Amino acid sequence: MSKLYIVPTPIGNLEDMTFRAIRILKEASFILAEDTRTTGFLLKHYEISTRMMSHHKFNEHTTVEKVVERIQAGEDAALVSDAGTPAISDPGYLVVRHCIDAGIDVECLPGATAFVPALVNSGLPNDRFCFEGFLPPKKGRKTRLESFAEETRSMIFYESPYRLVKTLTQLSEVLGEDREASVSREISKLYEENKRGPLSELIQYFGSKTVKGEIVIVVDGMKKK
Repeated sequence: MSKLYIVPTPIGNLEDMTFRAIRILKEASFILAEDTRTTGFLLKHYEISTRMMSHHKFNEHTTVEKVVERIQAGEDAALVSDAGTPAISDPGYLVVRHCIDAGIDVECLPGATAFVPALVNSGLPNDRFCFEGFLPPKKGRKTRLESFAEETRSMIFYESPYRLVKTLTQLSEVLGEDREASVSREISKLYEENKRGPLSELIQYFGSKTVKGEIVIVVDGMKKK
């Protein structure tokens, strides 16, 4: 039976693409792409000519049944996001769930995802951690932040450069300005940066410069007494 392949793509450096991922994208009947222009650049780089189908958070509810039908008809599909592993703070969950419910085999390839190198680079405990992705921009944000007050595991967040200082400030208000944390941006790219220190120092550092790129924040958990 044909299947759905979940294919991670590089979060920055194109050399992070695996041999297997390239093969699957070449052999698939079609590729589900979050942004066909972004994926098109990747496919051109690796000389992959497989046709793409647009599949993103704004149309996935209307396209998912068509995807299931095509796989059931004998086509292999490969799902990619703009960067990293699909369904991790990106579209993917819905089509995976529908395929499983339809009895379709789903296979996720190992590969790039931003929070793993950020966690390891942070120097903070990584034997136990919680991944929170993006915080709610408005509604429910305060409640979510306050829920971390007694979290003992390392906490991982994704954030945009425009809200970085605001988020660090709000975390310091809940967790204390002396709480150790790390900010990683532009992971695997030319200007990769990993800045570590108390939240108060990170707020001062990033508040004094223009910040660009994708960002991962890792915050130390509450120490047990």
